[in-house]
Amino acid sequence: MLNLKYRGIDRTTDILSFPQMKEPQTSDLKSQVCLLGDIVINLHRAERQAVEYGLTLKEELKRLLVHGLLHLTGYDHEKGGYAEKKMNDKTRYLLARLGKN
Repeated sequence: MLNLKYRGIDRTTDILSFPQMKEPQTSDLKSQVCLLGDIVINLHRAERQAVEYGLTLKEELKRLLVHGLLHLTGYDHEKGGYAEKKMNDKTRYLLARLGKN
């Protein structure tokens, strides 16, 4: 429902990110307080995906949160090619840094 309303795509999604800034600048991200935006996670979809991917719900929520945060900081896998690879690489890096807990 939100995906249709805000993106014009009539299908369920696992996560939506709503940035507060048009294009985040490095200086914006280094300030003490920076409101990047809002992230909405579809918990029902996350539960199904966790089972599908062989993850716990906590692991899947962590993956989705990282995904949403990357969108809010300017990454966009939907552009394909290099942009998708860059976002996927950053996702793996951040998830490894966060660890299992």
